[in-house]
Amino acid sequence: MGKRILYFLLTNILVLLTISIIFTLIPGTWKYIGEDGQLQLGTLLIFSAIIGFTGSFISLAMSRWMAKRIMGVRIIEPNDHLTEQEKEVVEKVHRLARAAGLMHMPEVGIYQGKEVNAFATGPSKKHSLVAVSSGLLNEMDDDAIEGVIAHEVAHIANGDMVTMTLLQGIVNTFVVFLARIAAFIVSRFVKEELAPIIHFIAIIFFQLIFSVLGSLVVFAYSRHREFHADRGGVDLAGKDKMRHALESLKLYSNRVREEETAIATLKINGTKKSSFFSTHPSLDERISRLR
Repeated sequence: MGKRILYFLLTNILVLLTISIIFTLIPGTWKYIGEDGQLQLGTLLIFSAIIGFTGSFISLAMSRWMAKRIMGVRIIEPNDHLTEQEKEVVEKVHRLARAAGLMHMPEVGIYQGKEVNAFATGPSKKHSLVAVSSGLLNEMDDDAIEGVIAHEVAHIANGDMVTMTLLQGIVNTFVVFLARIAAFIVSRFVKEELAPIIHFIAIIFFQLIFSVLGSLVVFAYSRHREFHADRGGVDLAGKDKMRHALESLKLYSNRVREEETAIATLKINGTKKSSFFSTHPSLDERISRLR
């Protein structure tokens, strides 16, 4: 999958696993197993939903902070002593955000990297971030940069961050639910004195497995939303600039080092070919649909 996709996947998995372990160790949270030793599926589903949505919303709340820390994003403000290039980036983000009807301007940031890319993140439209790489600013012309930024602003205006979180919460719910059912079944095949330990270990094991499988659903939805963000970019910057941005991304995509770290969630640049583990459709497919 590559490091870019792993950041999004691992953040949710680790947060969900941590909450799940805490809930499991707290006395009284085993009530989904009745006094007769059988699972109470209704109670387990409610229990799973609490853990699942708590995990996804914590991940959402951490998204902007984590993006700044992991990527080394430097926030630029209109009142700072900015270079001409930085002023243009801030102006483009704010102008396109106003055109998209956003009441609160996103934070604007730049991160150092040879990759030609940009991303949007944040817990809400009010608290969002648009960041571009130094590689994008150095390699792309003005129209292409505007098309890229328009795509990212469209992600924010469409509420994609919250929508993805709700979907992740549903996926997390079923991950927790199915993991505990599987763990319960496994614990029935060992000695009674070992059952609690095996049950706990099996929960962690199955939750990791089901989390990876569940991520396929999230990745599929992410690919779907990219087309909507492209269409939003057309509305904000115009079809020619959006198409030019994608064609420029395709031109420079081969020059991005595979080992360079980057956050995949809501980024504009994907891979050449789509796969089940891709967060973005291929650039060829996006350009074709735009045409």
